[in-house]
Amino acid sequence: MHTSESSRASEGKGVGLGLALVSALAFGGSGVAAKPLIEAGLDPLHVVWLRVAGAALVMLPLAVRHRALLRSRPALLAGFGLLGVAGVQAFYFASISRIPVGVALLVEYLAPALVLGWVRFVQRRPVTRAAALGVVLAVGGLACVVEVWSGLSFDALGLLLALGAACCQVGYFVLSDQGSDSGEVPDPLGVIAYGLLVGTAVLTVVARPWTMDFSVLAQRADMNGTPVAAGLLLGWIVLIATVLAYVTGVVSVRRLSPAIAGVVACLEAVVATVLAWVLLGEHLSAPQIVGGAVVLLGAFIAQSSTPAKGSVEPVATGGAESRLSARENAP
Repeated sequence: MHTSESSRASEGKGVGLGLALVSALAFGGSGVAAKPLIEAGLDPLHVVWLRVAGAALVMLPLAVRHRALLRSRPALLAGFGLLGVAGVQAFYFASISRIPVGVALLVEYLAPALVLGWVRFVQRRPVTRAAALGVVLAVGGLACVVEVWSGLSFDALGLLLALGAACCQVGYFVLSDQGSDSGEVPDPLGVIAYGLLVGTAVLTVVARPWTMDFSVLAQRADMNGTPVAAGLLLGWIVLIATVLAYVTGVVSVRRLSPAIAGVVACLEAVVATVLAWVLLGEHLSAPQIVGGAVVLLGAFIAQSSTPAKGSVEPVATGGAESRLSARENAP
């Protein structure tokens, strides 16, 4: 009996690991698919709106199913929609229109380090030496990624936009932590569904999609010399890089744990960098590759060392697209 239970637990973790890998691969492909659309003539905000609105439409049945969240967690839904969806994605897509995909994503991985800064200097709670080491590694690695010795060879505005995406993640992490005092964990799939709806509403006002040149979607976009149907790229962004990525990410955490899923999530930056290298021709130098590895190591250490209030963890864990996680173990 004991062996059977152990076997089921092991199988569950194996499935969880596989789903976490799928999530990282799916998230990692969003920037590579979006950049050709932006270069074809779509405004970055319009691409974000198409992504969020399309995913919200697909996830609408889940929103209806979890409509009780509107009464129980309105602040959390608003925070995820404004910061975790609209803010992160708008800043990220705007940044990749100016700097390489891999660099933008690695800048976002400063978020766990920034969370520790909030914990230490705003909340005035102590942090461990390991956490401080994670921050130092993340910042040092980022210095290599942006090549500070050459006077920031990348577009300064692009880097600031990527940093804005990281700050939006921090805001959502902090909001999630503040909203978790009751100990009742909202269903993350429901939070995602409503976050996408809130994000769509916000982005509709900001992006003004009625001014979009929809004819671009009927044409072909250039992917490093290879013409690809714009509609196919958009379908990938909505269905694979958003819906599939979020859902598999949530389910994987339920079968693993936020810490383990966070480690696998770091593969997202690796996937994005490799895909951008192969598909977009965005090559990184050896120091940038080493710096990227150090950023991910620092992000992991900082994330795994973040202190929680009592035994309560934030609803959100790491990942450049602010994926949600649950605190439960495998069901």
